[in-house]
Amino acid sequence: MHSLVPHSQFHLAVLYIALAIWGIPEFIGTFLQRSEKGARRRDRGSFLVLTVSVVAGMMGAFYCVNALPATTITWHQPVLFWTGIALILAGVAFRWYAIRVLGRYFSRDVATREGQTVVNRGPYRWIRHPSYTGALLSALGVGLALTNWLSIIFLMAGALVGFSYRVHVEEHALCEAIGQPYRDYMKHTWRFIPHVW
Repeated sequence: MHSLVPHSQFHLAVLYIALAIWGIPEFIGTFLQRSEKGARRRDRGSFLVLTVSVVAGMMGAFYCVNALPATTITWHQPVLFWTGIALILAGVAFRWYAIRVLGRYFSRDVATREGQTVVNRGPYRWIRHPSYTGALLSALGVGLALTNWLSIIFLMAGALVGFSYRVHVEEHALCEAIGQPYRDYMKHTWRFIPHVW
């Protein structure tokens, strides 16, 4: 049995629409959501690492669907596909909610500002990087929608490599800029998933 996506124009179109809903704002935001004037950039190449690793994971995932049909998940494919689409959209919604809560402190590059404080409202009460949690949820959704075990592994590996490095850089910069209040905040929050990680 093959994955739905390469053999159904309808499912492929739905997946592409979901990917566009996720990807187009991200692409536009790359040019519009940069650190404000006066902010100190501390990115250390993390934006590039994140972008390359996520794109590589996505390319590997689509390659597996077409070239390795033996790794297709055959169990309830339509249910997995629609669950994947729902996760993509839920991840996008959660990511943009987190970005909205962060407000002026959000930028695509790691940067700190004079007088920056800890944001601990909304999802930031429990998770230090909820916008990344949303992106990871969307990546998992793509893997499920592709109904391929290796696709899920490629997508999650690429995303985890990129976001792990990004978070390392970001938390180091915030500890330097904010100091003890951010270190205290780290003690009672999780990086991506409450009570897990």
